[in-house]
Amino acid sequence: MSGATQSDRRFLLKLDLCSGVPVYRQIIDQVLGGISAGSLKPGDQLPTVRQLAVDLAINPNTVVRAYRELEIRDVLATQQGTGTFITDNKPAKNDIEHQRRIAQLAGELLARAGAEGITLPQLLDYFNELQSEQNRRT
Repeated sequence: MSGATQSDRRFLLKLDLCSGVPVYRQIIDQVLGGISAGSLKPGDQLPTVRQLAVDLAINPNTVVRAYRELEIRDVLATQQGTGTFITDNKPAKNDIEHQRRIAQLAGELLARAGAEGITLPQLLDYFNELQSEQNRRT
């Protein structure tokens, strides 16, 4: 089961409940990704905890946990009575977080590929071909 919400016309949040990644972590990753991609900008308002929980059909505590972690990282600021907003601060990228994200993406890719009958050696061959093409272009 998957849900989606839109904080503005450019940013769409989607959950993959089959990925094995905790829902709160998916929210965090997608907000950080939206900031990095520029689809979420400083001052943009996110849905309220209640609204996001309803839109995604999840427990509000899950949204609270995600928002709280993003506030600790100084990426979000909640203003009582007005809402939750993206701050001017860029998310700090550290090596541990970067490696965790790589592992998550690789795991998701392998799980989806396996469901399609695609093996790891087939994926590696394809990536090696892509790398060769890229090297030829440069």
